[in-house]
Amino acid sequence: MAAEMKEISPNAPALAKLLNWVDNRFPASKLWNEHVGEYYAPKNFNFWYIFGSLSLLVLVIQIVTGIFLVMHYKPDAALAFGSVEYIMRDVPWGWLIRYMHSTGASAFFVVVYLHMFRGLLYGSYRKPRELVWVFGCAIFLALMAEAFMGYLLPWGQMSYWGAQVIVNLFAAIPFVGPDLALLIRGDYVVGDATLNRFFSFHVIAVPLVLLGLVVAHIIALHEVGSNNPDGVEIKAPSAPKDANGHPLDGIPFHPYYTVHDIFGVSVFLIVFSAVIFFAPEFGGYFLEYNNFIPADPLKTPCAHCASLVFHTFLFHAACNYQRDDVRIDRLCVGGCCVWGVQGQVAGDRQAHHCGCCFGRCCLDACY
Repeated sequence: MAAEMKEISPNAPALAKLLNWVDNRFPASKLWNEHVGEYYAPKNFNFWYIFGSLSLLVLVIQIVTGIFLVMHYKPDAALAFGSVEYIMRDVPWGWLIRYMHSTGASAFFVVVYLHMFRGLLYGSYRKPRELVWVFGCAIFLALMAEAFMGYLLPWGQMSYWGAQVIVNLFAAIPFVGPDLALLIRGDYVVGDATLNRFFSFHVIAVPLVLLGLVVAHIIALHEVGSNNPDGVEIKAPSAPKDANGHPLDGIPFHPYYTVHDIFGVSVFLIVFSAVIFFAPEFGGYFLEYNNFIPADPLKTPCAHCASLVFHTFLFHAACNYQRDDVRIDRLCVGGCCVWGVQGQVAGDRQAHHCGCCFGRCCLDACY
């Protein structure tokens, strides 16, 4: 049985005819109305709510610039560093694309951390938004993996030794650690096999997972509705509604919050462009000076170097967890402290108390 086709006036504009033709075969207008045009959001959003759309914007920037970088990059230990220099020096506008990608990586974590802070601040992890929070945490983990694997690709000194240190963090896992580290490296040392492996995951596998999680995150959010500073549930059965069934405490996402987000995007792009054109290395925090030196397995960088800002905690964790006698106990203490702090931030007194007490017990037992 053929699907029912919606008819349109023969005198309608050509664009309307085209849209009607598409709608009869694909629910384009329906998707727009459900998720943007007729999607109602609480009317009391503040500036903290722009970081979700900014995260999506930076994801698009990273994908587009990454496509152009892959056209000229060579995932070979002997050629990788030279191909990056070729992009920077010889490819037309290659320096701009590379700086957009490197600055975008750091900007991604800035906006994602602020987005997560807003979720903790306003309790966006509570019922009925548990799955939204779970998808968000999965996005963060995938983002960490994506950044870590992309960090190795320039094949500079910090790329090489940063990968060496962070892979050793996995080697500190009891029982399976050494085999897991060998699986990640693809060899007994960080080398050409590691570079090819990380390149394939960075360009294909992890981005696909990341895009799937982002879609799931947005669908789950629109199913239960957005949180707001006052905790008003506009999708609750008891929420007041007008004659058309729309919540009185909500407003359509478009045009109100599209304009709201466009303003945030404009401010972000001004700051983003200023960093790209005037301080792309950002004093060594976005691009370390040692990473402009080709990777040398026989020479470590200076003693005071550290990883990029979004990998700093992993870098220091790996440096501190290398001794076998303190490996398990420090992981326990660190995990309990995180548990306690998260409980305090989330307002869960039981989690805060249990985490802190268990951490003290581990600390006393081990030291």
